[in-house]
Amino acid sequence: MRYVFAWLMCLSLSAQTPPARPKVFGVAHYSIFVSDLAKARAFYEDFLGYEEAFTLPKPDGTVQMVFVKINDHQYVELVNQPNKGEGQLNHLGLYTDDVARMRQYLVSRGVDVPEQVTRNRIGNLKISLVDPDNHALEIVQYMPDSWTGKDTGKHMPATRISDSMMHAGILVGNMEAAARFYGGILGCQETWRGNSLTSTTLNWVNMRVPDGPNHVEFMLYKELPPPDRRGSPHHICLTVKDIKQAVATLEARPARKGYARELKINLGVDNKRQVGLFDPDGTRVEMMEFDTTDGKPAPSSTLPPPR
Repeated sequence: MRYVFAWLMCLSLSAQTPPARPKVFGVAHYSIFVSDLAKARAFYEDFLGYEEAFTLPKPDGTVQMVFVKINDHQYVELVNQPNKGEGQLNHLGLYTDDVARMRQYLVSRGVDVPEQVTRNRIGNLKISLVDPDNHALEIVQYMPDSWTGKDTGKHMPATRISDSMMHAGILVGNMEAAARFYGGILGCQETWRGNSLTSTTLNWVNMRVPDGPNHVEFMLYKELPPPDRRGSPHHICLTVKDIKQAVATLEARPARKGYARELKINLGVDNKRQVGLFDPDGTRVEMMEFDTTDGKPAPSSTLPPPR
């Protein structure tokens, strides 16, 4: 009888113990709406030097989505359909080692998630949810037999201007709520805060994923920008070793004549050289050196959040 009681106690304690958080390795993809697929392809492929790994069709046979490959774990998804009236961002993707356990873990933390894990059209496991700012978030687990798994080592030409998406930026209105979700629940760690030289409030917060080098960048605001002005805060960052060489490479490409903007090198408040690029729909692609100019981290901002 004593052993039965001990066994029941163990079961009770086990039932009360919340599941551990699975690993979160980094930004898997940044999915954006594009109004002209040919122009978007010219920018990401001909100008920036990436290749399509695969596409998904619409029911009529035309292309619905293009997967532009940055590396074996990171993609930019070009969604060939009108945006939803909320700017160009479709959704942000993160990747984990166990999406089924992630779903259970999120349930234990009170997050609204689907009843079950599903397999997406390219063969990876996923769950879709919404973050505190109503951004769609997809958490995926890469499967060996998926399209991404079978494409390992492929479609990564030497023409790629960068082989790493260091971060993805999203608009954040309530910094505390976003920090509780991405930090307290998903395990991201704040690494830096920044503000523009003319700002009296905090502008950016970097939240690095717990099990990888990427981060989600909170783009803070007091008043939400109108949809047609969200392409700059909603952005991706591609890292390069030498920004001058990267600019020279882009300047020499035939597709440069189709890009009307100046390739101007700036020094950011984080003490890193960078160039702001914009795709045909205005989504910003921040090309940035990985290291600071003096090798030392820039101090974090001490200004208060805008809200």
